[in-house]
Amino acid sequence: MSAPNYKPHLSRSEIFYPTFERKSGNKEVTHYCPGCGHGSLHKMIAESIQDLGINDRTIFVSPVGCSVFAYYYFDTGNIQAPHGRAPAVGTGAQRARPHSVVISYQGDGDLAAIGLNEILQAANRGEKMVVFFVNNAIYGMTGGQMAPTTLPGMRTTTTPMGRDTRLAGNPTRMCELISTLDAPIYVARGCLASPKHTMRTRKLVRKALKMQTEGKGFCFVEVLSACPTGWGMQPVDSHQWILDNMVPQFPLEIFVDKTDLDHDDYIPPKAPSPETFHEVIRIADAANQMAPAQPETKYKDPRIKVAGFGGQGVLLLGLGLAQCGMMEGRHVTWLPSYGPEMRGGTAHCHVNIADEEIGSPLISKPTVLVAMNQPSLTKFEGELVEGALVIMNSSMVPNKPKRKDLELLELPATAIAEELGNARAANMVVLGAYAGYTGVLSLETCLESLKTLIKRQALVDLNVKAITKGFEFGKAARG
Repeated sequence: MSAPNYKPHLSRSEIFYPTFERKSGNKEVTHYCPGCGHGSLHKMIAESIQDLGINDRTIFVSPVGCSVFAYYYFDTGNIQAPHGRAPAVGTGAQRARPHSVVISYQGDGDLAAIGLNEILQAANRGEKMVVFFVNNAIYGMTGGQMAPTTLPGMRTTTTPMGRDTRLAGNPTRMCELISTLDAPIYVARGCLASPKHTMRTRKLVRKALKMQTEGKGFCFVEVLSACPTGWGMQPVDSHQWILDNMVPQFPLEIFVDKTDLDHDDYIPPKAPSPETFHEVIRIADAANQMAPAQPETKYKDPRIKVAGFGGQGVLLLGLGLAQCGMMEGRHVTWLPSYGPEMRGGTAHCHVNIADEEIGSPLISKPTVLVAMNQPSLTKFEGELVEGALVIMNSSMVPNKPKRKDLELLELPATAIAEELGNARAANMVVLGAYAGYTGVLSLETCLESLKTLIKRQALVDLNVKAITKGFEFGKAARG
């Protein structure tokens, strides 16, 4: 690997977005705490992608934990995965798009705990991807609990007296474990604790990514990183703590290096045809979530966010909207998001209904917000595009939106449902009201969808009445 291939980066890499539009709050800064190693490792990965010229081929898979924030920052292909499942998702992405450079970016609680089987199976199969494993010896995002890599005697929120190896075993050494397998071609461990070690880690990152451009198989790079917040230390002290405590437990070595071996099954990258390239651009433009709705077609191709608390049927409402759209021959997506509580917890979902193919199920700039309770309106009002439609459950949302550039439909959905005999039918009142007010869906389709949505036959009549009442309300409000 010759030095002229790589240039020093004294400013933000082009692989990072100029502003982090997918992130809530201040879009100019990252989530990471002072002294956290994620930012440094992100920079190394971004510079390598830029220098290798592979940003259009890169698919970044990030699961639960601090790793998930990569989606906000890297201007590459991005897939978010369930906890521990990034290697499985990366396997699917690489096999579906064999010329891609797949990165699985994971923390220790994610990879070495719930995802242990996933990483071992992917490594054993020799999947063509690179795994960057951030080891800070705790569950950093969720409060500093003991992780598989927590050191003996190390105090965490769940081991206040220190990790007792008689009860919890010894730390899991992932590089040593993976290096016992035959398939991996590169297994190495670095750390982010001094300029010298940082420069060495940079080389490990670059080499692992370069191997992916050549299709040479499974690479695993572990990085010992500080979590000053979780450890309760100053950043400088935390870096010294890595050298004094983590490095003796997790030696900095290159455990496997088979990168010089020939790999006859490699298929060289094939540049997409101009037609393919323009088709990708067309789909991306159709799903451009930054574009405001046009007045003459503002209800067309809605990007809907439905939000409320657990038990209000928020996810079922979103599923109903998507089901109706699909029944009318439209492209649809439905993406749920909910808290740990089945009742009383927060819940919301993203629904796209469009005539064209949909580029992403995630909605960051909704054109429609259904707010079933006050916290939902407060939380998501700021995300809406100018002129967006807000359907407000006025039975439970006493305060109107603060913004004056929104279209408001005040719908007493809960009260209407109670009059029909069951407050839980409020979600179907909203479905009917949305159809009646916007004309995006027909009443007939909404009623027909109940055959799929409602499993208990005894509830069908109630929901037919709820949709019909909502449709009449919405149509009358529209005038």
